[in-house]
Amino acid sequence: QVQLVESGGGLVQPGGSLRLSCAASGIIFSIYAMGWYRQAPGKQRELVAGITSGGRLKYADSVKGRFTISRDNGKNTVYLQMNSLKPEDTAVYYCNADGGTSWSDFWGQGTQVTVSS
Repeated sequence: QVQLVESGGGLVQPGGSLRLSCAASGIIFSIYAMGWYRQAPGKQRELVAGITSGGRLKYADSVKGRFTISRDNGKNTVYLQMNSLKPEDTAVYYCNADGGTSWSDFWGQGTQVTVSS
């Protein structure tokens, strides 16, 4: 059974930082591309950051220079370090594991990030 468990969300003031974690089980983590997506109320889910099995990185333009994605294959965990948070970063953040096929695409349950004073 595949599980992706996110943690680290919460309420933070503008300009603050949070680190999200996503612990994976039930997959060969090292061969999966991992990503963080977010969905704000009334908006479509969007890619925030991704990291391939080889370590190639991708970021949404809106978070470049503020967010950093990383992975620890020994811990089966992917991280999202979020700095200089803005109110528009408020959303539910989801972890994704992409094995390259429709049957190897998995999602976590999401973690709420709220940026507000």
